[in-house]
Amino acid sequence: MPFPSPEIASEEGIVAYGYDLTPERLLEAYQNGIFPWYNEEEPVLWWSPNPRFVLFPEKLHISKNIKKLLRKNIYQVTYNQSFEEVIRNCASIPRKDQDGTWIHPEMIVTYTQLHQLGYAHSVEVWYENQLVGGLYGIKMGNIFCGESMFSRKSNASQVGFITFLQQHPEIKLVDCQVYSEYLEKLGAEEIPRTQFLEIIRKNKVSL
Repeated sequence: MPFPSPEIASEEGIVAYGYDLTPERLLEAYQNGIFPWYNEEEPVLWWSPNPRFVLFPEKLHISKNIKKLLRKNIYQVTYNQSFEEVIRNCASIPRKDQDGTWIHPEMIVTYTQLHQLGYAHSVEVWYENQLVGGLYGIKMGNIFCGESMFSRKSNASQVGFITFLQQHPEIKLVDCQVYSEYLEKLGAEEIPRTQFLEIIRKNKVSL
């Protein structure tokens, strides 16, 4: 059964619930501007919020402190070297005003399968050969759908995110999904869902 149109989502942004969480279903969701977000032991909830929170790389804001940190080359940034370790860190790191995590075992298994198939990607940030930050998401052509990030050392994930965008100029849009004060400081903004879906349609790729 295909997904309903995101344009008929509830006021909260819910498009559907249930379905199976498989790599094939996830790819279908992302191609239609939909993503899963739900608690363990609950039915899968599929979302397409309005407005949508996104970042256009040309509007990326890099603070003076981060520019200095980048010049010092304190951190080493790699790609797709430790995907499962990154997603498990994203799931386990404590977050302000958040009880538990939505990145539960079923999510970890499915996104790791997507990584093995070449669709999910990770960014790793290392300090003295230790993984101290990173992020992961789905790349569809020139759109990167960011899922989560973590830091175990000051500004590590921010360095990874900025470096990733600087070294991947083909990316024209980062889907940040829902509002985050942290990402707003980096230049992310809210746009109407209709505009986001139009960008998806224009850049739709076969996955």
